Amino acid sequence: MEDEKVYTSDKTPPQTGSEPLPVYGESQPTKAPFGRRFLDSFKRDPNAHIINQREAGADGSGFDLETAAQNVAHSPLQRRLKGRHLQMIAIGGSIGTGLFVGSGTVLATGGPASVVIAYCLIGVMLYTTVHALGEMAVLFPVSGSFSHYSTRFLDPAWGFAMGWNYALQWLIVLPLEIVAASITIDYWSPDVSNAAWVIIFWALIVAINLFGVRGYGEAEFVFAAIKVTAVIGFIILGIVINCGGGPQGGYIGGKFWHNPGAFHNGFKGLCSVFVNAAFAFSGTELVGLAAAETANPRKSLPTAIKQVFWRISLFYVVSLTLVGLLVRYDDDRLISGGSSADAHASPFVIAIENAGIAGLPSVMNVVIMIAVLSVGNSSPPKFLAYIDRKGRPIWAIAVASALGLLCFLAASSQETTAFEWMMAISGLSSIFTWGSVCLCHIRFRRAWKVQGHSLDELAFRSQPGVFGSWVGFIFNCLILIAQFWIGFAPVGYADMTAGALVENFFSVYLAAPIVLVFYLPYKFWYKTKVMRCKDMDLVTGRRDLDIQHLIEQEVAEQKEWPKWKKVYKLFC
Repeated sequence: MEDEKVYTSDKTPPQTGSEPLPVYGESQPTKAPFGRRFLDSFKRDPNAHIINQREAGADGSGFDLETAAQNVAHSPLQRRLKGRHLQMIAIGGSIGTGLFVGSGTVLATGGPASVVIAYCLIGVMLYTTVHALGEMAVLFPVSGSFSHYSTRFLDPAWGFAMGWNYALQWLIVLPLEIVAASITIDYWSPDVSNAAWVIIFWALIVAINLFGVRGYGEAEFVFAAIKVTAVIGFIILGIVINCGGGPQGGYIGGKFWHNPGAFHNGFKGLCSVFVNAAFAFSGTELVGLAAAETANPRKSLPTAIKQVFWRISLFYVVSLTLVGLLVRYDDDRLISGGSSADAHASPFVIAIENAGIAGLPSVMNVVIMIAVLSVGNSSPPKFLAYIDRKGRPIWAIAVASALGLLCFLAASSQETTAFEWMMAISGLSSIFTWGSVCLCHIRFRRAWKVQGHSLDELAFRSQPGVFGSWVGFIFNCLILIAQFWIGFAPVGYADMTAGALVENFFSVYLAAPIVLVFYLPYKFWYKTKVMRCKDMDLVTGRRDLDIQHLIEQEVAEQKEWPKWKKVYKLFC
């Protein structure tokens, strides 16, 4: 009591050491040591949780569709990426093994014309898919995997299968790309064990993911900038070399399209290219999701989709057309590459080597290594419920990192086999994902009409509309049929043994049985039903936007634009 009287009357607290204590009723900010703050950041965020209820649905089935919709609508994952991050990730996010390295395998299999045709067709199909996804994502924002649309508009069991299909696609990408990066190093140091490079790359990618969303965004921004610069530089260099401006001179033109020819292995060679093209484009669909979460998706989404168009046109079609002009499809280095991850088999490197430019092949190889590590960096899916105080799905990152240890297969004698089987799981997954998105859009539009809504209520409408989604869906189905044919009767199948034929089939069609393994047990266990248009939930989680206000805002902004900006916005 005596101490208290002294404290309240004099307003001077008793001294402890050199630092005075705060006056009663006041507080001072405290900062824990770095070690404590670091450990505490891994604790669960009390404000971030995902409910995982398995209550019976209203129809008596074992699936509660309304709870699933609520869970997706109230996602705890943090969105801290800035505009520049989204812009650069949109432009260069998925440029990696499929473009820089995998294109060598498809060039040797189908010839230059097959490569250009397949990438153009996949590009058109993906353009319709991004539009369809954008329309649904503006109305029903989701985080991470968009298999939720399959749950809501098709069948909960198919949504479950697509969720795991998409998760496996990106989980496999991590070891796949690390194996590719370690083999790329062989270009300089073939005598050093790949295990040494694998552990370095694995630790680097895990560390980047542990820095959280901003750390990932900054790393991907730098990686994407390097890749975009390299592709543009290669296009300029390729035009110069083709016109005879290289050190060795000599006009090349289109002579390699005449000798050895534009196509290899005929129609079957063309069909063999489609899945590799789909793998190269995988991840492009994420642009639509990122743009749909902005304050004014009517403004941001068309810009993002135009960027997809330019990425498809410039980075893939133009660069691969130049590659087809500069490299023969029967080049020994293309065919003798240890795997499609082998940088010696990269047509980009071969084209520069053929021109006789010293030093530049090594620079291109550095870009290839950065590209494959960048794609590996985007792998951890957000499907596990634990969210820490930094907004990281920490257990999802842990599972992805553990599966990433498969990359140590690169240090074994079976690295080529391991790469091919990992490609088998990831290759067709994109086709299933894109086909499901297109079918979801078709069913959504039908339900929107049946339940009495008009298209004027949509903040963003797909430009190709339902017709574009039908084109995308049918084309995805045709690719699955063509790939089944390639798996069943590959090029040169007459000379193959029965065992080799079975192994070849699963090496190119493994994703299909994996999807069925997830779909059928879930379908029978929870007794889910195909969603009918009149029963689809078009309310839960719907984002209502004041469309008239957004239109007025757009018109006012566009009146203020100078002429150059109006022309720029027309194309970009």
